[in-house]
Amino acid sequence: MPTVAPETVLTQLGWRYATKKFDPAKKIAPELWAQLERAATLSPSSLGMQPWKFVVVTDPAVRQKLHPASYNQAQVLDASHLIVFAAKKPPTTADVDAVVARSAAVRGVPPESLDAYKKMMLGALSGMDAKQAHQWAAKQCYIALGTFLTAAALVGVDACPMEGFQADQYDEILGLKEKGLGAVVIATAGYRSPDDKYAEAAKVRFPVDEVVIRV
Repeated sequence: MPTVAPETVLTQLGWRYATKKFDPAKKIAPELWAQLERAATLSPSSLGMQPWKFVVVTDPAVRQKLHPASYNQAQVLDASHLIVFAAKKPPTTADVDAVVARSAAVRGVPPESLDAYKKMMLGALSGMDAKQAHQWAAKQCYIALGTFLTAAALVGVDACPMEGFQADQYDEILGLKEKGLGAVVIATAGYRSPDDKYAEAAKVRFPVDEVVIRV
């Protein structure tokens, strides 16, 4: 099985930073972006439910509308791609049925053989009200965000995770409410500008031995 050398992983994670200034002239190649989309979908999620959608915004006109709802942060306009991690609001029994159907199709088993799995998912949802279920789904989006950021770093694509936006306005502009979704977190991706002063700033992290507790 192919692996990535540990030193390569650490080098790229050290290289990445929350890019503040993108070069608007540099775009991510379509085939590379397709791989990053795929990486996000490969992210783990609780119960394997994948209670999310990833909204990729490249239309300049839509980005212009989202800019004020992002506190006018330049990354929203200048980055090659903008991806919105949206959570089901809330996940429903229909989503459970979809997971079961997909699992059965991919693994070549009858749906009935997954009844215990289905019961477990339904049981988890039944213990939450709509707000709690959405909050649970939102947490899964952050796992997907981490997967996306790591994948981007490994292939040399700059990215910036962003919580500084007005989710309700994003929902309205992107029509997410009608799709049963709510924007949770966003990320911009592309290539850093040569004059982004933060690119050369030393990465500030506490030493491993101060952060990792070994028992």
